Amino acid sequence: MEAAADRPRSLSSTVTGQNQSMAHTSVILQEWQTFNECLSPDDQPYLLSGRKLSLGAVIAVSKYSVVVEIDETCSKIIAASAAALAASLDVGQIVYGVNTGFGGSADSRSKQVEALQATLIRELHCGLGASPVARRYPATNGHSPTARNRLNHSESAENLLHNAWVRASILIRINSLIGGYSGVRQVVIKTLSQLLNYDIIPRVPLRGSISASGDLSPLSYIAGSIQGKSTIRVQSSRNGTVSDMTAAEALAAAGIAPVKLMAKEGLAIVNGTAVSAGVASLAIWETHQLAVLAQLLTSMSVEALCGTDESFDPLLARVRPHPGQIDCSNNIYRFLQGSKLVYHNDGKNDLLRQDRYSIRTASQWLGPILEDLLLAHQQVEIEFNSVTDNPIIDRETDRVVHGGNFQAKAITSAMEKVRQALQSIGRLLFCQCTELINPVTNRGLPPNLTAEDPSISWVMKAVDIMIAALQSELGFLANPVGSHVQTAEMGNQALNSLALISARYTHTAVDVLAQLAAAHLFAVCQALDLRAFDLAFQRSLEPQLMQATKQAFAQDSGMQSGDGGGHPMLEELWSSFLVRLEQTTKMDADRRFRTIMESLHPVLIRHAKPEQCSSSSSSDATFVSTLQHWTNTCALLCQHTFAASMEEYSQHPDATPYLGIAARRMYVFVRRTLRVPFLRAAHIRTPYPEMMDPSVVVDEPNGDDEEGYHGSGNPDSNTVGSYIGTIYEALRSGELYGPAMECLRDTR
Repeated sequence: MEAAADRPRSLSSTVTGQNQSMAHTSVILQEWQTFNECLSPDDQPYLLSGRKLSLGAVIAVSKYSVVVEIDETCSKIIAASAAALAASLDVGQIVYGVNTGFGGSADSRSKQVEALQATLIRELHCGLGASPVARRYPATNGHSPTARNRLNHSESAENLLHNAWVRASILIRINSLIGGYSGVRQVVIKTLSQLLNYDIIPRVPLRGSISASGDLSPLSYIAGSIQGKSTIRVQSSRNGTVSDMTAAEALAAAGIAPVKLMAKEGLAIVNGTAVSAGVASLAIWETHQLAVLAQLLTSMSVEALCGTDESFDPLLARVRPHPGQIDCSNNIYRFLQGSKLVYHNDGKNDLLRQDRYSIRTASQWLGPILEDLLLAHQQVEIEFNSVTDNPIIDRETDRVVHGGNFQAKAITSAMEKVRQALQSIGRLLFCQCTELINPVTNRGLPPNLTAEDPSISWVMKAVDIMIAALQSELGFLANPVGSHVQTAEMGNQALNSLALISARYTHTAVDVLAQLAAAHLFAVCQALDLRAFDLAFQRSLEPQLMQATKQAFAQDSGMQSGDGGGHPMLEELWSSFLVRLEQTTKMDADRRFRTIMESLHPVLIRHAKPEQCSSSSSSDATFVSTLQHWTNTCALLCQHTFAASMEEYSQHPDATPYLGIAARRMYVFVRRTLRVPFLRAAHIRTPYPEMMDPSVVVDEPNGDDEEGYHGSGNPDSNTVGSYIGTIYEALRSGELYGPAMECLRDTR
């Protein structure tokens, strides 16, 4: 394999510390551009200099195996650093971890500097889950409880860092070492880069680091890999085949010479924050995307709830100029452009003058979160562009400076903020989603967003319960990790950051919020379809209902059957019908439309000719008879039109003509790219053999479908959860963030 190409690529990346004054949207779009440049099809390696590594590049290398190359300008300072360390030792300096013991044992001295490094690495291999060979058990009865437990539990991937986390750790450790302050040779750094470029990934235990003197134990498995140890397992990818083997076997297969660690080199690898920073980098990347998605879901919820864009008027942010609020309100305001569902409330309809807090105060809620994420981003970015081992070598003065740059509290600080942000984003989405599902708050949508009669379908009820569970878990995960410090290592590490633990739990929170966001996106697309259907139904019904009313009451109201729709009675009747339509969503269609028609009687009586309301019994009888006939006729008309409109819409559901620019793009992605449908009962029925044949008309055995339907020919059964799972997988894989970033770019 050729690890480097003739023309290395140097990307313009965020200058460390610059982010503080930038808007969240600007930072994310910049990082997204860097990420995509790294993935460009020219296969150029990413150039590392030790100073300008960006978050987008970390993601590209760690998750998408982009090749790296060391900037040639680093060679000189790396060599100078190693020479300065050698000079210090030549004059008899006592250098921690080079000719002393480690940690609380630093009062010991040794002249065996190379053996000291080998011992350090070997004895730090204390984690669980990365054993070189599987344990062999004595033969037992396969039906015994012990044997069954062995089948169900093993020290498998559940106890190992994910490969992307390990790749990020190696990348960041390289970026730190090439800064020229660590006293290591070029061959150490080259071999570390070969692990990345040949995709030889150490199997690193998940637990065991307190991130105080760096991530000692996890990094020791990376150090052991470049030593070519037979006691270290790696996952090696060659020619499309992934194999689990020892480090010795993997290096031999790739033609890489094992490294014999010299003075300080083992310590330089393990005594740093690379694992914490790497895991944190991936967590904050996904959190940034979820923060963007939260703004998109908010705009979609505004539309689904027929809310107003007034809540995001630029004036509100201008008079309260918090940067995050300005950024967020600008995005949502622009996302809503072109929407036909946004309602400009003038307060004259006796309804709520303002939207509820879940959408009205979204920019005030999300704004501070975006600011926290920017600070966390800055902390993580500074960390992965820093030298974090101890001691460090001043190559210009040959000084060896002892300190504590390995203390990863900056990462802990960042991750605690990120988990708080994830919980707060979850709370916002949870409130919006429950508002959509609840007929008391969703402004005329059916209970549980069902497309069937509400007495026989509760399609989103379980989703409502599920998101409550997810949000509760986010609340638990938002608790700080850094407050649980224990004194360690002979009392020497009485302060320890627990940064890796905090970063790991942040990933758990990311996953939980991704599930909640997927459920929200599923629900809001269902709600948007129901809005679009409702408008199609109204458009179909209005001329028919007006015509039936004119025919029934032409004489009683002084209105001719051929009159246009501008008659005061017809206008009031339709207006009242729409109000009652919104108020009766909890009823099944047959009862609902009869109830609505009966509630419209006062309108008809008010507009009847005076003589029709006289004391004459014959007039009364005639009018009452007409009224009853109209009620029966129009109730059936509404019911049949409703059913026909639903059937027609379900055949080709499309809410896009009504949606704003952002909702339209996200809706199309869900419906057409992911093929998650507008949900009807037929989509989640359990299939039986006859349903597999498209040529067979199937009668539902429970009588749900009187006319039957053709078999789908699809052997896969779907559930509400499987459809949400499709969105969730697109979210976790990053596929969904493509259209999300396009929406964000549209705001600029």
